[in-house]
Amino acid sequence: MAQEQITLYTAKVCPYAQRTEIALAEVGAPFKRYEIDLGNKPEWYAPKVNRASKVPAIAYGGPDVPPENPSPESTKLAESLILVEFIGDLYPSSNILPADPVLRAKARFFIEIVSTKFSPNFMKFASGNPEATHATLLTGVDAIQDILPDGAKYAVGDQYTIADIAFAPFWARLNLLVQKGVGAYKDEERKSFLKALEDPKYAKFNGYVQRLLARQSFKSTFHEDVVQEIFTKRFGLAK
Repeated sequence: MAQEQITLYTAKVCPYAQRTEIALAEVGAPFKRYEIDLGNKPEWYAPKVNRASKVPAIAYGGPDVPPENPSPESTKLAESLILVEFIGDLYPSSNILPADPVLRAKARFFIEIVSTKFSPNFMKFASGNPEATHATLLTGVDAIQDILPDGAKYAVGDQYTIADIAFAPFWARLNLLVQKGVGAYKDEERKSFLKALEDPKYAKFNGYVQRLLARQSFKSTFHEDVVQEIFTKRFGLAK
């Protein structure tokens, strides 16, 4: 069990930041949460917390101080996948980071598929990039479904792991956008994507993502209204 204090710098709209929040919720870690306005970041954030000026970031250890005045004695860590594994290491009994080397490797391979086949096309689709169509999105869905184990609840088995944590925030945002018609894409692309997912061949994928979105650690860290508002302001509505 971790004894050092944790301060999380995060943003409700950010899928990468939500990964870290889900991990902290899964393990039941006490922490301070500090919301960063991504459009108006505090001047102290980059020099004192994360020189890349991105979220999420964690200040670990050191004295108990206000988040807006981080101590130089605390260790500053960043990048969502690194932080998720770090939290799993702090709380090994949670099993979000599988103890079995084979399952751990499978989880990391699943994350690689998410990172290369799904996540990049999500943002391209939302922004109206002509390279990203409903067919492109389905290619990512196919890649994920192809490596889901048969008869299991989650990405590498019945245990919820870093693999599921890595994917859930991105699927949730895409699902929200296409359900609400938010984004710079053509509305016919949205309808084609939703129609395609009704095909019985996607039953395994649909069951999997339903379980992801029903998990309490996800629900307690997903701020649907904020995400919808910010994406609407940024990209508008489908035409």
